[in-house]
Amino acid sequence: QVQLVESGGGLVQAGVSLRLSCAASGRTFSIYTMGWFRQAPGKEREFVAAIRGSGGSTYYADSVKGRFTISGDNAKNTVYLQMNSLKPEDTAVYYCARGPFGLGYREPNDYNYWGQGTQVTVSS
Repeated sequence: QVQLVESGGGLVQAGVSLRLSCAASGRTFSIYTMGWFRQAPGKEREFVAAIRGSGGSTYYADSVKGRFTISGDNAKNTVYLQMNSLKPEDTAVYYCARGPFGLGYREPNDYNYWGQGTQVTVSS
């Protein structure tokens, strides 16, 4: 059974950094697409970033490009989301997801396993 466990969220002030982690059980994620999504209250879940395998191509939403970095550690079966220069509009529950390597990466339906989410709150 695949389990994805996020950690690293918290309450921070605008401008600081946070690093989220997603520890995956099961088969190594090097053969999957791993993604980060976020969902703010009253809004739909939105794509944040994705990575193909542990060191493959990376993709970002325009809203986080240049501030967030997704990376993977194959030995630890863990995916990270480094978030710099955080803004209040980044406040949301952040979810890690795993999907098949060969499909898309931007839509929630591209993924078939999800973590429970970790709250990130950025105060102004």
